[in-house]
Amino acid sequence: MHLVIDGYGADPELLQDEATICQLLDIYPERIGMTKVSAPHVFRYVGAKPEDWGVSGFVVIAESHIAIHTFVERGLVNIDVFSCKAFDAGHVIHFFRDHFRLSKVNTFILRRGLEYPGTERGGVPVFEPALSIGGWTPTELDPSSPGEA
Repeated sequence: MHLVIDGYGADPELLQDEATICQLLDIYPERIGMTKVSAPHVFRYVGAKPEDWGVSGFVVIAESHIAIHTFVERGLVNIDVFSCKAFDAGHVIHFFRDHFRLSKVNTFILRRGLEYPGTERGGVPVFEPALSIGGWTPTELDPSSPGEA
């Protein structure tokens, strides 16, 4: 499963804090039952447009990776949690929403590795919205049910 989170209205202080993002990437894999295989790598960057500066970081996990990209001036954070092992997408969404103090969140789940040996489910959509703007409750998202959001 590949969970994509686009978060808006984030706290700018949190978005530019390299140490906090590094700490998140260091401790979070274990919180969702994943196995960290590398130390987090975190970088401050400035894009072609000065307002595109921010922090990017990732950690490699045995199951794949977790990445965070921030755009401080825009109050935007993009987060990817990609794993061949199932995880509670609702928990992840709530955790990052609360941590970055997001006012708006859009998320998507991409089902991946469907042909991998031992896969128990049949065909599912390539892309499914997991969370739309506002009014969402965790019961509306069941990441274990293919094709339902």
